[in-house]
Amino acid sequence: MAFLVPLAVGACAIVMTIIVHALALNATIRLVRRERRLGWAGKNVWVDFPIVVLAILFALSAHLVEMAIWALLFMVLGEFSTFGVAYYHSAVNYTTLGYGPSDVGMSPAWSLLGPLEAADGMLMFGVSTAMIFAVIQRMIESRYADLRS
Repeated sequence: MAFLVPLAVGACAIVMTIIVHALALNATIRLVRRERRLGWAGKNVWVDFPIVVLAILFALSAHLVEMAIWALLFMVLGEFSTFGVAYYHSAVNYTTLGYGPSDVGMSPAWSLLGPLEAADGMLMFGVSTAMIFAVIQRMIESRYADLRS
């Protein structure tokens, strides 16, 4: 039963990261819709490139904020005393990089948060990949009429 508290706390953090990612998705959708409505999307590579770059930056920004959410949670739980160390630990979990031999671990009571954050990160990277792919696909469809289905 001791794992239920970290599981519930982790689930709350995951819900917060989903909200952050939904905001990034919304910003990307609004950008692409606006550019298509104005007739810019698909015009040429110099217009499409910044649209794709902005979509990638929206996704990256969401990931960085999501790592910060986890880092703040670790600090609130008393696992780390400085934000820098907490953020580094969060980034290692979120990206599924893995701990090195000199990395600071979490206490056994909260160690379940590591795999939960890793699962969260994998899912959010998947959403970002799908989002960026969809943006690129829209740019291609807008530029090349023969590829429209």
